[in-house]
Amino acid sequence: MNYLTKVMEELQASREINELDLPSRDLTQTFVEEAMNTLFPISARRSKSHCAQEALLVQLETHLKLLLLPVKRELNKPIDDLSKQFMLNLPKVYKALLLDAQAIQNFDPAARNLGEVIVSYPGFFAIMVYRLSHELYLANIPIIPRLMSEYAHSKTGIDIHPGARIGESFFIDHGTGVVIGETAIIKDHVKIYQGVTLGALQVKKSLAKKKRHPTVEDNVIIYSNATILGGDTIIGRNSVIGGNVWLTSSVDSNSLAYHTHKIKVRSSINENNIIDFQI
Repeated sequence: MNYLTKVMEELQASREINELDLPSRDLTQTFVEEAMNTLFPISARRSKSHCAQEALLVQLETHLKLLLLPVKRELNKPIDDLSKQFMLNLPKVYKALLLDAQAIQNFDPAARNLGEVIVSYPGFFAIMVYRLSHELYLANIPIIPRLMSEYAHSKTGIDIHPGARIGESFFIDHGTGVVIGETAIIKDHVKIYQGVTLGALQVKKSLAKKKRHPTVEDNVIIYSNATILGGDTIIGRNSVIGGNVWLTSSVDSNSLAYHTHKIKVRSSINENNIIDFQI
């Protein structure tokens, strides 16, 4: 017997026992890209024809229905109803994304215009995928929102769980290494930088239905590599969290939290001559 035939037979036997009927990752990625092109069509490819615009919407809805087919037994509503509701929510998502793009343009000196933000900023792409996937998450659709968020994660290095609750005018600068957990709450006009983690203090299955991630109130700025943990942790409005800060307890409104560390400098002339100072 050809050894590949044997491998195939063993794999098939195993698959029959552990058969997985899951949405396609490739189709999920296509759906995300089509959603962006539908909401923000590049002018060179844009058609002012109502028929052309409607065709984009029909194609997007068709792909969503195909994604939903493998999980139809787990859905609480018919596929047609769920896809219709998602499409009806697109104008709301679009308006929210325009506010996000405007926030990035307003606060990033390198951003020349909204178009540049929309087509080239990884922070905006990750936020866009989050807002789309969040709509499906709210509809109790399994797996697909996570596939969408992991696609954005793979492209940008930004990991936003679709279950997080994020308010208006959200700004992520640079973004690589940002992690925002499932039960995190981020209110309006919040700005965060690369490497920020809004995470859980403990990782236990028994906490799956609990609030495990922090709440960040209005107008907060969180600088790079800050780590904020715990479902009871609240960052009060108008606060600034400095880089490399580690927080597991709440911060009052209008606070400034920053990290200090000690550096020891040893003289190359005399090893016993050590100077201590703080930064």
